[in-house]
Amino acid sequence: MMETERLVLPPPGPLDLPLRAVELGCTGRWELLNVPGAPESTLPHGLPPCAPDLQQEAEQLFLSSPAWLPLHGVEHSARKWQRKTDPWSLLNAPGAPVPSDLQAQRHPTTGQILGYKEVLLENTNLSAMTSLSLHRPPGPLSQALWGNPTQYPFWPGGMDEPTMTDLSTREEAEEEIDFEKDLLTVPPGFKKGVDFAPKSHPTPAPGLLSLSRLLEPLDLGGGDEDESEVVGQPGGPRGDTAPAPPCSAPLARASSLEDLVLKEASVAESPPEPPKPLPQEQWAIPVDVTSPVGDFYRLIPQPAFQWAFEPDVFQKQAILHLERHDSVFVAAHTSAGKTVVAEYAIALAQKHMTRTIYTSPIKALSNQKFRDFRNTFGDVGLLTGDVQLHPEASCLIMTTEILRSMLYSGSDVIRDLEWVIFDEVHYINDAERGVVWEEVLIMLPDHVSIILLSATVPNALEFADWIGRLKRRQLYVISTVARPVPLEHYLFTGNSPKTQGELFLLLDSRGAFHTKGYYAAVEAKKERTSKHAQTFGAKQPTHQGGPAQDRGVYLALLASLRARAQLPVVVFTFSRGRCDEQASGLTSLDLTTSSEKSEIHLFLQRCLARLRGSDRQLPQVLHMAELLRRGLGVHHSGILPILKEIVEMLFSRGLVKALFATETFAMGVNMPARTVVFDSMRKHDGSAFRDLLPGEYVQMAGRAGRRGLDATGTVILLCKGRVPEMADLHRMMMGKPSQLQSQFRLTYTMILNLLRVDALRVEDMMKRSFSEFPSRKDSKAHEQALAELTRRLGALEEPDVTGQLADLPEYYSWAEELAETRAQIQRRIVESVNGLKSLSTGRVVVVKNQEHRNALGVILQVSSNSTSRVFTALVLCDKATSMDPQPGGPATPDVPYPDDLVGFKLFLPEGPCDHVVAKLPPGDVAAITTKVLRISGERILEDVSRRQQPKFKKDPPLPAVTAAVQELLRLAQAHPAGPPTLDPVNDLQLKDVSVVEGGLRARKLEELIWGAQCVHSPRFPAQYLKLRERAQIQKEMERLRFLLSDQSLLLLPEYHQRVEVLRTLGYVDQAGTVKLAGRVACAMSSHELLLTELMFDNALSALRPEEIAALLSGLVCQSPGGPADQLPSTLKQGMERVQAVAKRIGEVQVACGLNQTVEEFVGELNFGLVEVVYEWARGMPFSELAGLSGTPEGLVVRCIQRLAEMCRSLRGAARLVGEPVLGAKMETAATLLRRDIVFAASLYTQ
Repeated sequence: MMETERLVLPPPGPLDLPLRAVELGCTGRWELLNVPGAPESTLPHGLPPCAPDLQQEAEQLFLSSPAWLPLHGVEHSARKWQRKTDPWSLLNAPGAPVPSDLQAQRHPTTGQILGYKEVLLENTNLSAMTSLSLHRPPGPLSQALWGNPTQYPFWPGGMDEPTMTDLSTREEAEEEIDFEKDLLTVPPGFKKGVDFAPKSHPTPAPGLLSLSRLLEPLDLGGGDEDESEVVGQPGGPRGDTAPAPPCSAPLARASSLEDLVLKEASVAESPPEPPKPLPQEQWAIPVDVTSPVGDFYRLIPQPAFQWAFEPDVFQKQAILHLERHDSVFVAAHTSAGKTVVAEYAIALAQKHMTRTIYTSPIKALSNQKFRDFRNTFGDVGLLTGDVQLHPEASCLIMTTEILRSMLYSGSDVIRDLEWVIFDEVHYINDAERGVVWEEVLIMLPDHVSIILLSATVPNALEFADWIGRLKRRQLYVISTVARPVPLEHYLFTGNSPKTQGELFLLLDSRGAFHTKGYYAAVEAKKERTSKHAQTFGAKQPTHQGGPAQDRGVYLALLASLRARAQLPVVVFTFSRGRCDEQASGLTSLDLTTSSEKSEIHLFLQRCLARLRGSDRQLPQVLHMAELLRRGLGVHHSGILPILKEIVEMLFSRGLVKALFATETFAMGVNMPARTVVFDSMRKHDGSAFRDLLPGEYVQMAGRAGRRGLDATGTVILLCKGRVPEMADLHRMMMGKPSQLQSQFRLTYTMILNLLRVDALRVEDMMKRSFSEFPSRKDSKAHEQALAELTRRLGALEEPDVTGQLADLPEYYSWAEELAETRAQIQRRIVESVNGLKSLSTGRVVVVKNQEHRNALGVILQVSSNSTSRVFTALVLCDKATSMDPQPGGPATPDVPYPDDLVGFKLFLPEGPCDHVVAKLPPGDVAAITTKVLRISGERILEDVSRRQQPKFKKDPPLPAVTAAVQELLRLAQAHPAGPPTLDPVNDLQLKDVSVVEGGLRARKLEELIWGAQCVHSPRFPAQYLKLRERAQIQKEMERLRFLLSDQSLLLLPEYHQRVEVLRTLGYVDQAGTVKLAGRVACAMSSHELLLTELMFDNALSALRPEEIAALLSGLVCQSPGGPADQLPSTLKQGMERVQAVAKRIGEVQVACGLNQTVEEFVGELNFGLVEVVYEWARGMPFSELAGLSGTPEGLVVRCIQRLAEMCRSLRGAARLVGEPVLGAKMETAATLLRRDIVFAASLYTQ
């Protein structure tokens, strides 16, 4: 066997090793792989770069090998890169957009460039922070719905928005500016400025930087030589200067010579005619709804919406105007069908792919309209304080306050808006919230059309005329007084089953008042009262209003109505407590069948299933469920919102047969009944008890009568005590409803929102308010009269006041002032008690009016009317005066001499003396003399009235008349300068400062008049007449200018006072610029000053969220009562701090002149629910809150809901200021409040 020989191989080289080197990335690192082959890179430039694991690298470098760290050698541990300093880069600012452009002007035929013209560009760099134009770009999508308090609103319709043409015209017409004297050195809002004076000027004022000294280091040479060349340049070709000819008058600007020549020629040929009176502007156009609209379907062949019924005439007229994009005002009775107009507008907007906003005065009505319109149109959204559903819908339903906030915040929803529907416009009469309607109407842009729905009001045309002038567009007024279901009004005097038939017709369906029914009711009441007196004695109260009495009345009434099939019925009671008592007292009454009970039970179970277990066992819920099963219901503000909605829905289904409600149920809730009952005709309006107003009665009585179901509606007034007076019933049932009246007032939110926009002024808002409408509607006529007076004044000849006539203007002013001073003193005398006592029968007075000039008269009779007192007097006159009444007096009565002005130059008849009996207002009594005649005023008046008859016209007067006339004539002849008069200070004991100073001033003026030199000139009469004519025209022009100016605004003094409050508190600066605190206040919906001060004082930042919510409840709580005794110390200290801040604000308001006292301002705070809110925010169940306060559950819920809205507004304000901690706390507080039954979703939105 052969032995295998071992081969000895050489050792392997590097190329034989089973390894491969691979380059990792572009960092220069390599890695060996256990793969045979030559080293190579996988890619031409290595693998793609990969980020190393930072955690592993940090652990390896700093934790695994700490020796690597250079603990002591720090000179190489830090790296830095040198950077070249460039301070000029800080001064680089983005350039402003070019506001203008050069436009070439070419020859129309050849196209040759003739020149260039600067044209202003529109819409350059517009934004929501700088522009009110609709052409500005939309804001962020997150702010498209609500806008932003820092954004500008859109330009209100009806205001004169400056166009580019106006701006260019204004530029051409602006005055010459002295660029050396009239320039500002300190910009508005700045504390320091720049002094532009040259170096030779002395040291600038403190706070000013000298521009010449700042620019001194810079080399600005080169300009002096050019300037010297220009100065030394000869004026003409031959070196001589030709001075420009003096110009007597500035040349008028004209585009061509032909225009100028034609204009001058036309002026020379025909003198200017006085301007013709402007045609009467008619903004409110009444629409005739008596004749049928025969061509309705021809005019609108394809209507945007169709109903299952035929619309009424007034509805068709409104639809025709909506198709023409007109604004309409529909005034009709309750349940007449005004909602049809709103439905068509919504359908029309959907057809046009635009949007509609439907506003209502109360949140409950908004929820109901959301359900109705969503079932009809589908694409409907709802915006309330705590609910936001489908904000992108084409029809948005909201309260008027939310629309106001969207307008001020520049919401982009306004861009697509075509219609705004104002429901229940007569709510503008509300003293607290009526101003919101006026603000919204003023702030709406021009492209939005307006639909107003209201109950019948007597001044609908006046209100529509105001809106038409405001928006400069015609408004069509469609008013109807016809009711679809006529009403019959009854008196009910029964109180037991025996007397349940005592129902007496008072007002029938044709509007006739039945006095027989009234007297029958009175007799029935008297008969029962006499029987009661015979049985129980005569000493019985006239009105037994206890629960037992009410129970008997309602049992008898409901039995009668049930027997006559006049259910369901709404009983209006003007007290929450009486509502509950009346419904709870009818324990034996059951108005529902077994099937209806089952339906009510199932509906209750389904609605209450969304509540937590303890909330379903609330006493109010259990009590209401028991009432509803028997067909009874209660509806007022003290009921929980979900229970009110359950009652409304069951009532609309006909399952609630008798509903006891307060007045709020009649506000817009479209739920008619068969019968309406008034528990009383008197209500408490917050200050006192009074009878119902006709408008209130009609609003509530209009709920009677269901269209399509009832032929007539029944209205019953209960007579529990005595029957009301017939005059009161007639006035309440047949009187005119209340007029729409302005409740416009200034609020700090309105002022700040307008001050932050330079282009809008608060004065313009006040001018356009409904309260200023009567004085502002004649502005066009005032402007025309002012122009005419200006023309007349320019045509008058100047009076000569040189030489001896130098003091003629002073003489005229002295005479006018003397007459005004005497009239003022005389007014104070007549208003005083002693003055009226002196003006008794027989007193001789001096009479001065248009018929008599300083004629003596004797008072015969004094009227007893204190408001418009009239004095009947026998006055001397001339024979010619009685036949052709001319003012008696001097030969030239139009030119008063000192004798006529000082004292009383009495009238003396030139021929036979006569007399006349005249009725004198207090202003006609120029002076009261010391003389008293013994006369019989009644006999003289009888004689004068007898001689007025044709039969006795020629009879001589009685001796008493003749004696009185002779005595007056004797006094006039004995005292030609006037008899002694009663001194107001010494004789009448008038110690008033104005009277004393007026008497001293009158004596001083008399001395000046006696010393005047102009009266001695022969040219005095002619020059005086010229001067007086000019002065009278100038006085009338001043009056017209005042009426057209802002100074005539009624609220202007209060506006200045409120601005001073804002300036004192630091919300605006001296220039009127809104500061940060003012912008924060704009974000508040109510109590803007108090909330802002609390935020800036850090009074809320240190508290917990539940404590903040408890303190803020004092700003929204409306229930009576004080705070609980057992409160944490932090809450007590917080309440004291809130009251201290409120007191400080109230003191500032008083110091600035506002008439609200500090106690009234602090009294607006109500801390009655602090403990309730505090425990609720801490998680206490609602069932346990009832024991903490006696406040009704509904008011507690409303308080917490409003409190959550306030927390959200504070959260937004905190973010605006940069307070994230406070913002987070307010968010937490709102979250703590929003739970369980308080924020249960509305049944209408499900």
